[in-house]
Amino acid sequence: MLTIARSELIQLLRDRTALFTSLLMPLAASVFFIYNRDLFVGAGGLGYIAVLLVFTLAAFSLYATVVTTLAARRQNLFLKRLRSTAATDPAIVSGLVLPVSVISLVQASVILAVLAVVSDAPANIPLLAVAVAAAFAMMLALGMATSGVTNSSERAQITTLPVSLGIVAVAMWVGVSGAEDLPLLKRLLPGGAATELMVHAWNGGYPIGDSLLLLAPTLAWVWVAVALATRFFRWEPRR
Repeated sequence: MLTIARSELIQLLRDRTALFTSLLMPLAASVFFIYNRDLFVGAGGLGYIAVLLVFTLAAFSLYATVVTTLAARRQNLFLKRLRSTAATDPAIVSGLVLPVSVISLVQASVILAVLAVVSDAPANIPLLAVAVAAAFAMMLALGMATSGVTNSSERAQITTLPVSLGIVAVAMWVGVSGAEDLPLLKRLLPGGAATELMVHAWNGGYPIGDSLLLLAPTLAWVWVAVALATRFFRWEPRR
């Protein structure tokens, strides 16, 4: 797995287009949100800014890159060649998505640390870390699922838009309006419960027991996405 991950990291760093559009642009957007944080702080306070940062990176840095990577490796038959080696299927997929997953998590950690330095620190750092990890796990699983219905890296620009924009829209809606109205709907939508958990982890809010209950919908989406990935993932191009 580590050999595959090292090879994938080298290819990612050599692909300037992917490096710019999938990694540097979301990072630049995050810097913009922090610099203009006073314009975006609403009912969710600084927790809402943290939500914007996390889901911008998760959607456009992690999710979109995972879909593009797996679709491209399938298209050029690299997945098929890897499967003829001694590596297991889970090790192949894990190795391919490991570099961008680590890079995206490091990006999120650094950018959230910058937000904490230039404003107020989060009220509950461990709970925030759990919420961010759950959100990234959901986006990673959704990326593997979406790659199963994406025929090429070019088509990934289209297939990733509904999920990326939809989840960011849900995060913005829940972050601004809170969960007091329509709480069940907001928490069941992908990203809704994670948004509420991040807002309260940063601003201070629910007791730890109540907060951890908000992990259930996000983990349920992880399970659904893994099930979809198992069903639709292909190792060879569709004929």
